[in-house]
Amino acid sequence: MSNAPATSESRISQGSSLAGKIREAILAQRFKPGDRLNETSLARKFKSGRILIREALMRLEEQGLVINQPRRGMFVNSLSAEETKQVTSIRLVLESEAIKLCRAQCTPELARHLSGLIAKMEVSSASSPWESAQLDLEFHRTIWRSAGNEYLEKTLNSLCTVLFAHRALGAIEDEHLRWILGHHRTLLEVIEGRSDLSPEQALLGHLKIGYDDPEQFSSLAANAKQET
Repeated sequence: MSNAPATSESRISQGSSLAGKIREAILAQRFKPGDRLNETSLARKFKSGRILIREALMRLEEQGLVINQPRRGMFVNSLSAEETKQVTSIRLVLESEAIKLCRAQCTPELARHLSGLIAKMEVSSASSPWESAQLDLEFHRTIWRSAGNEYLEKTLNSLCTVLFAHRALGAIEDEHLRWILGHHRTLLEVIEGRSDLSPEQALLGHLKIGYDDPEQFSSLAANAKQET
């Protein structure tokens, strides 16, 4: 047996495989939301080195399944109800702007691509909430990327990835999940200029399908209170 060090390609492959195993354990609730992911314990459990474990956890952090709490360590995503509302409130403001920018430069090719993603979601036979969440995220990331503002895209990615992952970890009924995935055409109609709804109205209606009071910590909620 060769004792030569692993190549960068094999290291990446090992890290990806290890991240997949830990992800499967998280999605199977063997690691529950809020659990601390100790590198030493994981290295022992998965018979791997701590460096590879650390790299795997960083991959999962990028996917939103793991949250790094400074001076405390890595934990399984466990947003509280109030934290979720705070994130959706910021998302409502930022993604509405992304929709406006995307609408201003929408091409037939982009519209067809978004329509194709919607079609996939409407007939989705994804076997897990995680796969469904990734398909949903792909649609929204296309909008963010097409806005043409790199910093807006990065901010939404940083903010919302954890939100999509959190929903995948929740116990969502299959019928409700299909309902959520099937309600993206309103957003496309706004982007194509075929709707009387404002981006804020369309996105708020979209978010309300999956979240309670998603606008609570935004100016939209404050304005609504003033009008009543």
